[in-house]
Amino acid sequence: QVQLVESGGGLVQAGGSLRLSCAASGRTVSWYTMGWFRQAPGKEREFVAGVRWSEGRSDYADSVKGRFTFSRDNTKNTVYLQMNSLKSEDTAVYYCASSGAARLSRSPSDYDYWGQGTQVTVSS
Repeated sequence: QVQLVESGGGLVQAGGSLRLSCAASGRTVSWYTMGWFRQAPGKEREFVAGVRWSEGRSDYADSVKGRFTFSRDNTKNTVYLQMNSLKSEDTAVYYCASSGAARLSRSPSDYDYWGQGTQVTVSS
């Protein structure tokens, strides 16, 4: 059974940084598409970043490009989202997800496993 467990959320001032972690079990993160999504109150879940390390490909939403970075630690089977220069509009619940599809997708429906989410709040 695949499980994804996020951590690292919290309250940070605008301009600050946070690093989210997603520990995976039951699926090797380097073999599958991994993604980060977020959902703000009253809004739909939106794509933040995705990676297919097997192909050396990554994709970032325009709103976070240059500020957020996706990385991994194979020894821990964990992926990370480093978030710098945070803005109030980055406030949301952040979800880690894994896709069994052989493509890098921005669509939540292509991801078959999800974490429970971690709250990120950026104060202005």
